[in-house]
Amino acid sequence: MNHIAVIGSGTMGRGIAYTAALAGFSVTLQDIRQEAIEQARSYIDRQLDKSVEKGHIRAEQRDIARNHLSYTTQMQEAVAKTDLVIEAVLEMMELKINIFQQLDEWAPSHAILATNTSTMSPTEIAASTKRPSQCVAMHFFNPAHRMKLIEIIRGLNTSDETVEIVKQVAEKMGKETVEVNELPGFVTSRMNCLIGNEAMNMLMEGVASAEDIDKALKLGLNHPMGPLELADLVGLDSRLRNMEYLYHHLGEKYRPSPLLVKYVKAGRLGKKSGQGFYSYTI
Repeated sequence: MNHIAVIGSGTMGRGIAYTAALAGFSVTLQDIRQEAIEQARSYIDRQLDKSVEKGHIRAEQRDIARNHLSYTTQMQEAVAKTDLVIEAVLEMMELKINIFQQLDEWAPSHAILATNTSTMSPTEIAASTKRPSQCVAMHFFNPAHRMKLIEIIRGLNTSDETVEIVKQVAEKMGKETVEVNELPGFVTSRMNCLIGNEAMNMLMEGVASAEDIDKALKLGLNHPMGPLELADLVGLDSRLRNMEYLYHHLGEKYRPSPLLVKYVKAGRLGKKSGQGFYSYTI
């Protein structure tokens, strides 16, 4: 594994690209919009500079990581000589399948195709390719450069070799892994979505304020972030898509909170829009 292509330069994609470059991989970050690519480049440059200023990395490491990164709007160019593709686009099955079909056509025959999905079936995604044994889910967490865990989820036909290779990649990135049997939501998303959804229902019912709900979970249950803070960070539109997927596949207990639906309809998408359960400066 020398080269990694990351498809999608949003919050997760740019975080994964940053992490991979710091770990010594050559990385190409791709997005269909030039504006998104420039925003990702600026973000990664700032993060590298901040890491040097805070003493987390040396200036030489920053410069090497920067040299390991390239950016493009052309997917075919991004994956032409890659060893591993990590797709990090919106949680929409039709979109992921479309991308994997293109990746299967353009990536080298030896390349592993991974999806960063937090809820969806790697088996279904892999079935759209001619290399299902080389398809897998690698679920990173936000922010990707800080969070230590990667969930690795096998599809029905994912080979042992593929799982072992992505575990080695994760280890080189400084991550711990857990191997999860495929069911919608895996481990963390099922738990997070349930907790977050209940917090939203409690807020809607007037049980407590957003601040006090989050404070109770942080101080009473030792959660590093409150569930409403976390939903704002993830993006309420992304959380709603996850909830709808889980509700469709796992039933009533995952029905999205009416408050979540209302906020998304109002454009209150969390930190990225400046307003969610809390207000932010953007």
